[in-house]
Amino acid sequence: MGLPIDLILNASDDIAIRQDLTLTALGKRPADRVIRIGRLLNVHSRLWAADQEIVVKGRRIAYVGPAGTYRGEVTERLHFPDLAAVPGFGEVHKHIESSHLTPEYEAAMVLPRGNTWTCEASHEFANVNGGRNTEFWQRARRAGCTHKIFIQPGSAVPPSGWETSGGYYGYDEQSLFLKNDLSVVSLDEVMDWPAVWNPENPSYDRLWGMIRATIENRGVVEGHGSGLMEPHDASAYAAAGLMSDHEVWTIEEAWAKLNRGVFIEIRPFNYPEVLPGLLQAGLADWSNIAFTTDDRSASDTLRLGASDYNIRHAIEHGVQPEIAYQCATLHPARHMRIDAWVGSITPGRYADIVLLDDVERVGIAKVFSDGQLVGDKGAYCGPPLAIDWPDWARDTINIGRALTEDDFKIVAPPGRKTMNAAVLRPFHWNQEFLTMELPADDGAVQRDPARKISKFSVIDRYSGKAALASMFWIGCGPGDPDTALACSVAHDSHNVWTIGSSDAAMALAVNRLSDNGGGWVLARKGEIVAEVVFEIGGLMTARPAEALDADMQRFLAVADALDWMYEPSVNKNWKPGFPEHLIFATLTCAPWRWVLVAPHENAPDGFVNVQTGQKHPIVW
Repeated sequence: MGLPIDLILNASDDIAIRQDLTLTALGKRPADRVIRIGRLLNVHSRLWAADQEIVVKGRRIAYVGPAGTYRGEVTERLHFPDLAAVPGFGEVHKHIESSHLTPEYEAAMVLPRGNTWTCEASHEFANVNGGRNTEFWQRARRAGCTHKIFIQPGSAVPPSGWETSGGYYGYDEQSLFLKNDLSVVSLDEVMDWPAVWNPENPSYDRLWGMIRATIENRGVVEGHGSGLMEPHDASAYAAAGLMSDHEVWTIEEAWAKLNRGVFIEIRPFNYPEVLPGLLQAGLADWSNIAFTTDDRSASDTLRLGASDYNIRHAIEHGVQPEIAYQCATLHPARHMRIDAWVGSITPGRYADIVLLDDVERVGIAKVFSDGQLVGDKGAYCGPPLAIDWPDWARDTINIGRALTEDDFKIVAPPGRKTMNAAVLRPFHWNQEFLTMELPADDGAVQRDPARKISKFSVIDRYSGKAALASMFWIGCGPGDPDTALACSVAHDSHNVWTIGSSDAAMALAVNRLSDNGGGWVLARKGEIVAEVVFEIGGLMTARPAEALDADMQRFLAVADALDWMYEPSVNKNWKPGFPEHLIFATLTCAPWRWVLVAPHENAPDGFVNVQTGQKHPIVW
């Protein structure tokens, strides 16, 4: 009887593999290959060992020691005397969906860049099809992909008590995820802080049920605590069992969390505010720190890098190279309690090995994943993977019917010439919304292009009821007449959103988006002028990163030729030009307050303060 396929799905398979590795380590069974290297970083001691050999059996490491000391039989020997070996890089918190690539193409992009495993912060696809979420993330691995995905079911499914999505996770669901599957490791970022501390919040019972299920099954409860650094808030955050935070924006917040036992996961764009302070203070123990990506598009990954960029950039900020490698290997693995499988070049772990020709610059010569050569000088050379994604992954936009311009109309009572309107700007984190007087004509409240006021709508993509909510935004949207942008990426419920200078253009863009199965659509003067298709879940596409990047560059070239509204007096958290980051503008976690969501029984008009639950009319 042969060994089971090594997928980290159940304990019995893992035990059978370890029994074989034990005999192989003793030289009583043959090994598949020896990889001999010039030096090896032991991330447990932060010390280098010269002229080492790594013995591989199947997908894992059986033996590590000085070159020539293994006493068993070996089928193949490889020797890289001029290269240094470090463990395969890991992501402690990443939304693969943000690359907009399906898992097999994500793997082909990141493996040559040293990223061999990822903790998938899974509340993106889970909000699209929660019932098939784990099946989705395991599909590439089952097809032979060497990139390992550890699944973190999302606490934000749905994201708040004011939203509905394509999934629902509570105590029962989380319990089954953790009991039935070793590749499920945690509860993904608990980000609805009001639902944690306020028993009256509609998500309170659901969220605490998921926390309970995770603790009962010895999983890790990941957090998201942007701005929670006042001593009472930070203490309450830690007391709730939230064990990490990747939303650390300042050195003050980093110390507030570290000193209360919270594991901090630092993103590269926060390095300038956080790393110098840690270094200046002489921090000696970095074991409660990891570097992570969170969200990065395929285009940015091709330009900057994957986990390798996170390490390289940290070293550029003054972090000792050996510590930087720990923060992308052992530290995240230990935190997620998966260091029995990944995080170090040691027996029993997967044979995930990055061979460097330049340690300080993270110059990657070769990458082994599961003991196979998958990266050579930056190019993917692993097994080709082609997955035939089923209809449940493809047919995920269910608006119910074609929309018309009347659907986007904001009604004014008969005889009114003006109306007061609630107005937001992108990333409006203020306590109160803006109030502006807008013209009314022919029974509808109108935009005001002269004051850079456009219309923004969120459309329910799950119920098939063609339900939508619309309001006015300032300093954002197309300045060109009869133009609209639509997208199916809307963190975190991933309903469809559109912003436009005419209702007809908004309807045209959304209908085309629905026909495409998701992505980006730009409509102008009655025509579709640019589009990018995300046919999988409305979030991803099943094609190489380079192909997606080429499509995005063509799309952006068309978009950049248009006029986009910008108002510097109100857009402090925004930059001029094409509003790509509107995909994050519908978040309902801290520090967001007033947000437009798709109509919901707890917010029928869609306009709600997600911190307090207060509702308000769009116009009055």
